[in-house]
This record gives sequence, C-alpha cells and structure tokens, in this order.
Amino acid sequence: MTTKSDKEIDRIIDPSELSGEATFDITLRPKNLTEFIGQEKIKENLEIFMAAAKGRGEPIEHVLLYGPPGLGKTTLAHIIANEMKVNIRVTSGPALERSGDLAAILTNLEDGDILFIDEIHRLNKIIEEILYPAMEDYALDIVIGKGPSARTLRLDLPKFTIVGATTKISLLSSPLRDRFGNIYHLSFYQNSEIEQIVSRSAKILDIPVEPNAAQQIASRARKTPRVANRLLKRVRDFAQVKADGKIDFQITQKALTMLDIDEFGLDEIDRKILETIITKFAGGPVGLNTIAAATGEEMATIEDVYEPFLIQIGMLKRTPKGRMATDNAYKHLALDNSKKSDKLL
Repeated sequence: MTTKSDKEIDRIIDPSELSGEATFDITLRPKNLTEFIGQEKIKENLEIFMAAAKGRGEPIEHVLLYGPPGLGKTTLAHIIANEMKVNIRVTSGPALERSGDLAAILTNLEDGDILFIDEIHRLNKIIEEILYPAMEDYALDIVIGKGPSARTLRLDLPKFTIVGATTKISLLSSPLRDRFGNIYHLSFYQNSEIEQIVSRSAKILDIPVEPNAAQQIASRARKTPRVANRLLKRVRDFAQVKADGKIDFQITQKALTMLDIDEFGLDEIDRKILETIITKFAGGPVGLNTIAAATGEEMATIEDVYEPFLIQIGMLKRTPKGRMATDNAYKHLALDNSKKSDKLL
C-alpha cells in the first residue's frame, strides 16, 4: 500500500477517507437500498439475492465489492446487514495479523452475521488459508501443539457471510476470489446521481442548497460521493462565514474557486502534472519516472492517486512509450497544441 504524503492527506478531492471523517460519513450513510443512490445493477442483484436468501432462511452468499475508493463499498456492506436484519463486525486485512485474531472474531459470530473485511487484498497469507475452510465449510481448523505431537482440531462455526472490499482486485489470490459467490464492481457515478447525493446530504445536515449550487458541487466531485459530501461540508463552512448560511450558485462558485478546484474537479497537482507533460515534454509520450522527477511527486502516488481520474475524464492516456496529454487537456488548460509531439505510438 502506498504511504500518503502530507500533501495527499490534506487533498480535498482525495477519494480515500481522511482522518476525522468517519463520524461525518456515518451520519450521511444510507440505511437501506432504497436510500442508496446509483449503482442500479448492483442494487437489483442484491435485492434478488437477499430476498432469495431470506426465503430459504439462509445467510446470503459471500460478497466481494471492488472499485475505486469513496464509491460506497463500506456503505453497501452495512446496508446488506441492515436489510438481512443481522449484526455486522468490521475489520480490515492489515488488522488481522495473527490467526488468533481471526479465530476470536469468527467464533463470536452468530448465525447469519456479516463479517466485513476492508482492504481484503492485504490479508496475510496464513490468515487467508485459515479463511478458506471457514468460508466453504463454516469450520475453523486449529493446530494444537508443535512438532510430531501436533494435531488439528476442527471447530464448527455459525453460518455467516463475509463481505470483502478492495480497491485492487488484481492483488486478490484466485483461491480467495473464487470463494465469493457474488462479485460486484462499483463504477464511478454520473453527475446527475452525485447531484441527488448532494441534495440528500444537505437535507440530512439541514443545509439550504439551491439546485444549481448542488449541480456545481456535483460537477466538481470527480464522480465520487465521498468527495461530493466533503465539498458540501467545505462550501457550507464558507457560506456560514461569508454569507447567511444558505448555499447558492454564487457562494458555491466562490468557495470552490478558493479551494482551487476547477470545473472538472481538478486541483493544482492534477493541472501541474498535465502542464508538465505539455510544456516540458511536448505533450508526451514521457515516462512515469520522468514525470515524477519533473513534478516532485512520487511515481506510485502519480500512478495510483492522480492518473486514474485524469485517464477517466480523457485528459491523459497511457501508451507503450509513456504518458501523453490529450487534446482535451490542451483545451482545458488553454495551451497551444501546435507544438504537440507527433511521435508515432
């Protein structure tokens, strides 16, 4: 896992959960599928699978949720537990360091309970192997003793459901991935969906927001609900100090301009990366390590944090020879593309 720099931690449009945001996220978290906005296909499938499981009186099959951070994986895990009317235990891959940690959690579950494992791709291999029989046979194999006198004791477990969440499904081993009966990919949201989320969050927080202001926040939220809610909170603070507390179009524009977030949701670092590729390397192609050296950012940070969204909105593309800025990037930054590199890819 890439370690965040101080600059990243303070980044308003970082889709990852920032320190101190847990309570805020819980306040705005939908409690059921009806309240959950977006991801319609996933919601339809979950409704069917949960209804079928309830009809049989069984727990739902193990569920794996994957996709970029901030799209609602944790929220969906809690919704599944709420809809199934069962308890949920929350942990993460890095937190399960020893087999005893996992055994303590599993043996305290009740029939139908859900164990939510965030960052499941970071599970220790030993823990992962213990998880296999637990997921398949609802049994826990414990080794007692050492050496020739060692023996295996099998403990029966209640029939539970594991809901795993990961941003990097490629790092999940095939044996673990194959044990999930339901695998869902959460994709980025449409601006209209983000606008609905902003309006819903504003009502919960009792903030008066005009429709065109909600639209402005949504358009700069990088298609991510967590970013949208964070921007709403920052605009609310601005409106409280600089106006009468009501969020209108003008106040929203001023607040987002002060936060240095443009109409595409790009911040100073995003624009710096694009400008570097265009002005110093004729638009590319240029290697990732060269971009890192020129911008002063780490390679892993550029690749994991900044590039995905720039590619998503069509301002950057990866080629076999390196990164290239697109015509959209030139247009957005109002830069002359007459000197654009014509190198064959």
